[in-house]
Amino acid sequence: MANIQKRPDGRWRARYRDEAGQEHAKHFTRKLDAQRWIDEVTTSLVIGQYVDPRAGKITFKEYAEQWRAAQVHRPTSEAYVEGVLRRHVYPIFGARPIGSVLPSEVQAWVKLLGTGDRAAKRKPLAPATVGVIHGVVSGIFRSAIRDRRIMANPCEGTRLPRVERRRVMPLTTAQVETLREHLPDDLKALVTLAAGTGMRQGERSSA
Repeated sequence: MANIQKRPDGRWRARYRDEAGQEHAKHFTRKLDAQRWIDEVTTSLVIGQYVDPRAGKITFKEYAEQWRAAQVHRPTSEAYVEGVLRRHVYPIFGARPIGSVLPSEVQAWVKLLGTGDRAAKRKPLAPATVGVIHGVVSGIFRSAIRDRRIMANPCEGTRLPRVERRRVMPLTTAQVETLREHLPDDLKALVTLAAGTGMRQGERSSA
């Protein structure tokens, strides 16, 4: 059940009851906005994608720690994720309700990671590192959507810094010959094989 009523102060009060019978209300300056809110809630209830507004009040850090504890990570990966969240994410979003983080705030945070923060004595991070950190945070928000904590991922659509790919310059024939001359006889054939086939180090090690 949902309805909209005009209050004595001229504002519009929209209210509805969720699947559990709990009443929720919100006030708007315009009736149009109140009706749009009611329509969105009604649609989410009908299609089974309703999110209780109270569910998003859990802080980002609290939810992220629950998420982190449930991940199947190798010890090195687990330590990396913990460090990333502690150093680069929790100082910004940790105390915030997870449902209150906006896409514009995520974009501003990404820019801060890439440019650094002199006041906080944080150096700029490489574009690739920024992308990895953003991916971790986006994964947490995606999990929150599946848990019906939030309706949308504020990391969607974030413009990330461009990662410049360095061009690999192969050795010249003269450089390969010079390298061969300075190696023991039992390794010279390996240099010729690697230079001629373009095999990577890991592939050479397993060959």
